[in-house]
Amino acid sequence: MRAVSDRRWRVIDRRGIVIGHVRREQSAQGTRFHAERFELARARMRELGSFCRLDEAVECLAYLR
Repeated sequence: MRAVSDRRWRVIDRRGIVIGHVRREQSAQGTRFHAERFELARARMRELGSFCRLDEAVECLAYLR
């Protein structure tokens, strides 16, 4: 992973290909990590899921390729 900002990371696979982003968000329930992937057809980020742990968000991006 590479930090894009203080609350967003770019997730890169072993071959160096970007597979998505993880965004950290604070809420009343605590910290949530959102797995997101860029949707080219609509030119926007699409959320794939919201997780309590950073590693779960990264796993989501890896498995939903």
